[in-house]
Amino acid sequence: MAHQVEWVSDESDLKLAEKGRRTGITFAEALASTLIGAASATAGGDNTFYIGDTKEKGLEFIGTCAKFARNVAAELLSVEDFLFDDVQEDGSSRQIQAYRIRFASGFQICALSSRPANIRGLQGRVIIDEAAFHPNVRGVIDACNALLIWGGKIRIISTHNGVLNAFNELIKETREGRYDYSIHRITFDEAVANGLYERVCLLRNWTASAEGKAEWYRKVRRSYGTRIEAMREELDAVPREGEGVMLPLALIEACSTREYKVERWEPPTTDFVDAPEEIRRATMQAWLEETVAQHLVALAPLQTAIGEDFAMRQDRTCIAIGYTAGDLVRHVPLIVELRSCPYDQQKQALFFIAGQLRDLRAAILDANGNGMVLAQETRQKFGQHRVTELMANDAWYRENSPRFRAAFEDRSILLPADIDVRDDLRQFRMVGGVGKIPRDIRNEGSDGGRRHGDAGVALLNFYTATMQEVPPPAGETIDPAEDTYATQAEAERPTARLLPRNHTPLFGRRLQ
Repeated sequence: MAHQVEWVSDESDLKLAEKGRRTGITFAEALASTLIGAASATAGGDNTFYIGDTKEKGLEFIGTCAKFARNVAAELLSVEDFLFDDVQEDGSSRQIQAYRIRFASGFQICALSSRPANIRGLQGRVIIDEAAFHPNVRGVIDACNALLIWGGKIRIISTHNGVLNAFNELIKETREGRYDYSIHRITFDEAVANGLYERVCLLRNWTASAEGKAEWYRKVRRSYGTRIEAMREELDAVPREGEGVMLPLALIEACSTREYKVERWEPPTTDFVDAPEEIRRATMQAWLEETVAQHLVALAPLQTAIGEDFAMRQDRTCIAIGYTAGDLVRHVPLIVELRSCPYDQQKQALFFIAGQLRDLRAAILDANGNGMVLAQETRQKFGQHRVTELMANDAWYRENSPRFRAAFEDRSILLPADIDVRDDLRQFRMVGGVGKIPRDIRNEGSDGGRRHGDAGVALLNFYTATMQEVPPPAGETIDPAEDTYATQAEAERPTARLLPRNHTPLFGRRLQ
């Protein structure tokens, strides 16, 4: 078929195929691998290593190559079952079940049943099939790059497995010009136009007809039922957002800017929690003054808000700091992230940040678990009219998550362009009609650690904090005629009045 010819004819060192299922690209690659393996070194012959996502696919690929060797290269080859000695990075080794065929030219095609740690030591061509379904496709791709030094070639073939998969990220980054891969996009419809139905008829001994083709096409499409996103992903090469996703990727990225930052802290040593108090305090204070303080200078005079998600061990504590601009867009110029941070230093960091914000209007803090203590102490220091101790339940999410999503739809929130922040926001799901992060969801951060939507929760809390009505700072009141702050002297006018207490129902108590 035409798309198979285009794929085989492309001799780029780096080649990507995003495809619909059963469109014949792996089949075409088997033919190319056979011709290259049968050729002499002077004619461009080389070894090929196939790495599939399952052992069965490796055996199928080798079997197809053996058939091509008999029918095209006129070599009668048998498939060998052997153990591939895979040397690990620490010097140890393990044996991987593998299959191969060896040509008279001296070259071979080898199919490995699982990802070898020592890809960097292979010489020749490497095919990564169904790359999006490998457990660590980014690591596989990075390891393969070393093959290029000695003239090797890399072929990456896959259907999509979600927008956040490393395979889709590689496709996007290549289109942005960050990599030199040649991209081929093959959809089911394109394969049909190129003769896929006729090939099926040939193999099945069916009689091809226009009516039969229409019925076959309809049957394939309708087999997905209401799973439209799954159909588009598997047939049309369009990665899906995921089941019940509250914030689509496009909305998040449209509300992100590189001008805003995420500052991350982690302990300098694994036993930092056992260090003397003065050392822990000095270490955190130095980081706050050197890294965080510079971001707070511009925020200090503004009407600011804070949202926080608390964690001690597995996840991260995230503190989102921002303000509401004159056009009502919520800006989050800074997110502070603390990993494996002792409680005292979390308190130190939060108090430092809040203390620098002269007009802090509202803060919503996670009061679950150990976070309850920090939330209460922050309330005691900065005032019950500012600080909400939040133990969120479905009723709270039902009220506030729709407004949070609407902010992304209206582009009325602006936050740091950061892959972990983006992925945390993507963890929000619609569960029983309520937008929240399910308890059992964990994703891997860019540093390899586990996350539970930490920055996403902090941002939701921040946005909700900006929606709260709060009393004016001490010594000021509201001029209802102009809706601006008036001095205490001006408050003596009959029109001036204090903001009623019942306007702030969420403050000064713990939400459950």
